[in-house]
Amino acid sequence: MDEFQFIQSIQPSYYRQSTLIKGVSDDAAVFRPTDKDVVTAVDTMVEGVHFSRKTMEPYHIGYRVLAANLSDLAAMASTPAFYLVSIVIPEGWSEQELKELYSGMQHLASLYKMDLIGGDTVSGSELSISVTVIGYVEKDRARYRSQAEPGDIVFATGTLGDSRAGLEILLNGSSGEASEKFFIERHRTPDPRVFFALELEEIPRIALNDISDGVANEANEIVEASHVDLHLDMDKLPFTSSIKDLFPDTYKDWILSGGEDFELVGTVEEALWPKVQQAAKKTGVKVSQIGSVQAMKKKDPIVYLHEGGKKNVLMKSGYTHLKTKGE
Repeated sequence: MDEFQFIQSIQPSYYRQSTLIKGVSDDAAVFRPTDKDVVTAVDTMVEGVHFSRKTMEPYHIGYRVLAANLSDLAAMASTPAFYLVSIVIPEGWSEQELKELYSGMQHLASLYKMDLIGGDTVSGSELSISVTVIGYVEKDRARYRSQAEPGDIVFATGTLGDSRAGLEILLNGSSGEASEKFFIERHRTPDPRVFFALELEEIPRIALNDISDGVANEANEIVEASHVDLHLDMDKLPFTSSIKDLFPDTYKDWILSGGEDFELVGTVEEALWPKVQQAAKKTGVKVSQIGSVQAMKKKDPIVYLHEGGKKNVLMKSGYTHLKTKGE
């Protein structure tokens, strides 16, 4: 099968978005924006850096790369609409495996009524996938990590550290514990919190950031953008109880820095916290109050972690890009 035949094989049989004029099958896609703001994000995942064939089937790879992008849209409170896929295909990948990869993306896209509208395929030495997503948000209602203010409470969705636990199980083998399947699923098929974020629409100001690199990293991004201090309570950070039993020596580090849970961390004024809880209940998402926002006390913004009566500075950690070897 050549490139053109492959494109035909993944071309949607119908489109869901009314703003789309021309999708796959031409040199470029065309859509006519509505009266809303357009939000776009792109993520690239490379085999051996972001995923491994040892721990993921092609379906999971496709699902997960789109989930990462959808989590970015969730952090902006954007309704997903379109996605484009560019893929570098190495030798050894079969036609069926490629179809399974796209099937993972298509399954997730169908849940959010997204349309595939273009992309590219080329041959290369290693598998690399770049996905661009496009969404809509009401005018001037996109959420930013720069919107935290002193007096806000800090919250997080879901449970943290699950994906890292799942990766550990996949790399080192399962012991047969029933809970291990849950962690593996959380690693392979995460659930971006799009619907929860959309339910926050009536809240006038809220800061959001998606937890892709670990809550320690994302909390620091919020303070840097908002010029505030965050105080997090280790005892309030949400986690799945069995992670403590399975990984007693590392679970705390994974809660803070495991990354790739694709949950949301945010801040909201205390009076509106009940509305956040209502949104969580309506969408079936766990949400936890994990700390507070205070005015900067020093020259630079700081994230503090409180545990056992002690207060320590919580530095950026977790997965970060563009580090040199040895760092």
